[in-house]
Amino acid sequence: MDYKSAGVDIEAGYESVKLMKKFVARTMRPEVMTDLGGFSGAFSLDSLKGMEHPTLLSGTDGVGTKLKLAFVMDRHDTVGIDCVAMCVNDVACAGGEPLFFLDYIACGKNDPEKIASIVSGVAEGCVQSGSALIGGETAEMPGFYPEDEYDLAGFSVGVADKKDLITGADIRPGDVLVGLASSGVHSNGFSLVRKVFTIDEKTLGTYHESLGDTLGNVLLRPTKIYVRALKSVKSAGVTIKGCSHVTGGGFYENVPRMLPDGVKAVIRKDSYEVPPIFRMLQKDGDIAEKIMYNTFNMGIGMVLALDKKDVGAAIAAIEAAGEKACVIGSVEESTVKCAEVV
Repeated sequence: MDYKSAGVDIEAGYESVKLMKKFVARTMRPEVMTDLGGFSGAFSLDSLKGMEHPTLLSGTDGVGTKLKLAFVMDRHDTVGIDCVAMCVNDVACAGGEPLFFLDYIACGKNDPEKIASIVSGVAEGCVQSGSALIGGETAEMPGFYPEDEYDLAGFSVGVADKKDLITGADIRPGDVLVGLASSGVHSNGFSLVRKVFTIDEKTLGTYHESLGDTLGNVLLRPTKIYVRALKSVKSAGVTIKGCSHVTGGGFYENVPRMLPDGVKAVIRKDSYEVPPIFRMLQKDGDIAEKIMYNTFNMGIGMVLALDKKDVGAAIAAIEAAGEKACVIGSVEESTVKCAEVV
């Protein structure tokens, strides 16, 4: 009897690390002080000495049941982007610059090529966000996960000068809400998606004229990473008063999280074009409109609260960073802190 006969292949673990090193190398920053494979990752803080009050921010999340689609489609190189995005977007919407990232993969059987493919996506997400992938863990757990399935989670650590934190405290009636376009469903609401659509090869492989692609490709499209766009806004000299990452809970749950007492966010649903995938979900699932806006991002992955005078400069900066943005609403006086979709 040995560990391999119990279902854990240590040699496969070594091979996974070997295969992923070329992807991890793409993410390196000058501050990284350790190589992949150590017991911990070291990151120098010397570059923070110029800040008055350096403040660490962190975010942790996973990909959720969107992974079920990756299993059926046998495509594993994009879910890592989702994992990074879910974490670094949270750090960025608080005003932070993501510094480094760690991932955790738990699987039923360690397939080195599959693990390396997953990590290639994590590395791509780190490159897009300017984060260093300084470590992680692959846990082979036979009997806990099916052999061909896995879970993926991670966490990001970032930094901001205290004076640059985005807190929402200065949001006032008359401020403007600017929405940054999403790439689709992102990584939330997939438990409902899987109730609406049959998640099998035939259904996911079917091409839809209205989508311009197969259903599977549209649903598996990775979550947008908004770090560069927010950094571009800051570089343009624009102060972001409030920022909301639109994840699980849609507009109704997430937008109020950036608001101070005494105001509400009014979002105008006719201010932008909702992507076809959401119309298909609503129709095929017979889902009430309010439930749609309370579950999905509906085409807007992040919402910024800005002074009216800064809107033009902010949108120009966002578009210069390669993202799409538009005015989607306003901030109004209210005794109840909430979001309204009208």
